Amino acid sequence: MKKPATTQVPVHDIIANRWSGRAYDASRPVSRDQVLSMLEAARWAPSCYGDQPWRFVVWNKDTDANAWQAAFDTLMPGNQAWVQDAPVLVLVTADTLFGHNSQPNRHAQYDTGAAAQNLCLQAEALGLMAHQMGGFDAQKARALAGVPEQYTVMAMISVGYPADPATFSAEVAERENAPRKRRELGELFFDSAWARPVA
Repeated sequence: MKKPATTQVPVHDIIANRWSGRAYDASRPVSRDQVLSMLEAARWAPSCYGDQPWRFVVWNKDTDANAWQAAFDTLMPGNQAWVQDAPVLVLVTADTLFGHNSQPNRHAQYDTGAAAQNLCLQAEALGLMAHQMGGFDAQKARALAGVPEQYTVMAMISVGYPADPATFSAEVAERENAPRKRRELGELFFDSAWARPVA
């Protein structure tokens, strides 16, 4: 299923086509090579001092169903309702300290977001769909994955193949086909001074 963004000016197809759908094809696994490709994309995100503060933990239902289920159990019920068909879950964390001097890294979460977005764009390039979530129990996820306290637990990402729209229930079809919306450029981006619209 494609659901390209309606943009004010043209953008690359991979950006326009990336969206956070919630209808996965439970019958199609995500291969190890695909997972590694997404992680490689994340690895090449930019970061302050080249510190690469992100650490991701990956669970794949098709290689370790029990571990995937434990990760799934950290999600909020509203997310579990649709994530149940996604074969891959990824926990995103950010190091609070720089690696080169052990000082606080206030850029870590910013940089980790860039790595997560790279993963999502690579998923789109592979014909997959990635959906980033904040709706999960961060402490349960930390304990499950053994994440050290030095790392901030940021998000969970579900990954899988999008479901065939022909299989959607009426409720799912309404949700998945709802128009994508964003604020206008001028509300978010400013020319030379705050609140002076760039466009």
